[in-house]
Amino acid sequence: MRVVLAGATGTVGSALVPMLVEAGHSVLGLTRSSGGAAKLTAAGATPVLADVLDEDALLGALNGQRADAVLHEATALTRTPMLHRHLHPTNELRDAGTRNLLRAAELVGATRFVTQSFFLGYGYRDHGDRPVTEDSPFARPDGSPFDVHMRSMRSNEDQVFGTPGIEGISLRYGLFYGPEVSTRKLMDLARKRMMPVTDPSGVTSPIHIDDAAAATVAALERGRAGQAYNIADDHPVGFAEYVRAVASAAGAPAPPRVPAWLLRAVPYLHALMVGTRIRLSNEKAKRELDWAPRFPSCHDGLAALAVRKP
Repeated sequence: MRVVLAGATGTVGSALVPMLVEAGHSVLGLTRSSGGAAKLTAAGATPVLADVLDEDALLGALNGQRADAVLHEATALTRTPMLHRHLHPTNELRDAGTRNLLRAAELVGATRFVTQSFFLGYGYRDHGDRPVTEDSPFARPDGSPFDVHMRSMRSNEDQVFGTPGIEGISLRYGLFYGPEVSTRKLMDLARKRMMPVTDPSGVTSPIHIDDAAAATVAALERGRAGQAYNIADDHPVGFAEYVRAVASAAGAPAPPRVPAWLLRAVPYLHALMVGTRIRLSNEKAKRELDWAPRFPSCHDGLAALAVRKP
């Protein structure tokens, strides 16, 4: 297929481009910079200079192009968010960015659209011990400060599933980690003993970026229209366990322990590391996409990262 990829030089996009090329797909990679264009060319993609949030410029840059599918992997995150406002630019990409990319899909004749979503759309709360499946309520505002994020995740999926002529698919990725900027920053903090474990801590569902990219190729090729898929590894972990695994991969000393209430000053981070307990089920993705994570747990993926050159 010929694919338009938004976020082509981002966390998932950087891993996704070579996988798409290797699978025989032709990639039109959207980027806002000449440096990004050079990286895309080197990876075997055709760069298109455009800002996803500038509708006129986006459509102008793609005018005359043809494609079969659009992949929306655009976010504005370069590190783990700590405050709600850190997510506002990504919310805009889920709202206006999705709208503009759907118009771009119409322009280039694409009928398939795969969008990036996020597992915390199920709610920043304790989900208990049962696996959370795609049938669980998703992105429902509840009067909390997280409603602004929920509305954007809901908008993203509603637009993709509800646009006539579009075979929309949503990938609800788990917590990203791997050979990328955010994980490297966490490892650096761990070396400085500035990445603590909290007591108590929540439970999270990680996904290595290479596994996320592989699942995206599988969804492009085999995903069912109108469906959402949870993309996470096989083993949810306590957030304290995750932090210790990051520290071990960094060759850092054991992280300091702090009482969980100390993180209340950074409310988003507190919700992520302490207040949320979520065990994501990946069974539907395994069954329907014929996909399985190369790294079954974050311990496997972080151990592999530890032996790679920074």
